[in-house]
Order: sequence, then structure tokens, then C-alpha cells
Amino acid sequence: MNDSEKSAIYAQLLTNCRALTEGETDEIALMATLVCEIHQALPYSHWTGFYRVTEPQLLKVGPYQGGHGCLQIAFDRGVCGKAATDKTVQRVDDVNSLPYHIACSSSTLSEIVLPVLDQHGAVRAVLDLDSNDPAAFTEVDEQGLQALLALLAPAFQ
Repeated sequence: MNDSEKSAIYAQLLTNCRALTEGETDEIALMATLVCEIHQALPYSHWTGFYRVTEPQLLKVGPYQGGHGCLQIAFDRGVCGKAATDKTVQRVDDVNSLPYHIACSSSTLSEIVLPVLDQHGAVRAVLDLDSNDPAAFTEVDEQGLQALLALLAPAFQ
């Protein structure tokens, strides 16, 4: 899928998700809705989900779509942990090239993880998308997913 096609998908996703989540402030309801919509719209993502910060330095699986995920991930492990620790997007074209990658699924070849920050800049969760395709995620995905994550803001006021 080229970037132009991705841009069109993200524009429609944002419109749909805005309509579906208008007025909602519950973080689980918002996360579940976003995950469902993202997963259904992106055929190159075989796992789409949130890992929520449930205690200091620990992420636990939250709403997701796809096969099973890791139940918990410490901040010092994996791509999700790195995104949470560094508070930066992690876009990995080849997960097998990373010695710290956690293989929750052996079919995953590429991944993108975006931190979810509250109004004070604290990490509340990460959004993780895995693909069976190498280099599946581009700058367009990063920008589109960040726009969708802005819809979580009411939950973290």
C-alpha cells in the first residue's frame, strides 16, 4: 500500500473515530474503539493494541485486536518499553535486527509503537501495531496514528 492510499485511509479513520468517540471520556472505551477501527482499516497490521501503564515502569495489555499479546512489558524491555521510556515513537522496519525486541508473535516483521502522554507529559499507555510485512509502517502511519491518539485527550484531563 502506498502512502497516498494510507493517507486516504487515515483521513477516513479520523472522521469515523471522531464521530464514534464524541463526548466519551472513559479511557478503556476510547482505546477499544480506536483499536477496533484502526485494526479493521489497516490490512497490514496483524496486531493492534494498547499497553497501559498500570504501575510504575510496567505496561499491561489493554484493548487489542489480533492474536494474543504479551500480558505485561517492563519499561526496560522491548520496543514498547523503549517508546514508554523515551516518550518517542518507535518505527522498526525489521524487528529481528533489534536484540531487545520481544517476540510476542514469531510472524511479526515490523512494528510501530507510539507513546500516549497525558496533559502533564506522563506516559499513560503505548499504542502498538505489528505487521507480518517488513517495513510496513511509514511516516504517514506515524502522523495518522498520532492524530487518532489525540482523541484520547479527554480521558487524561
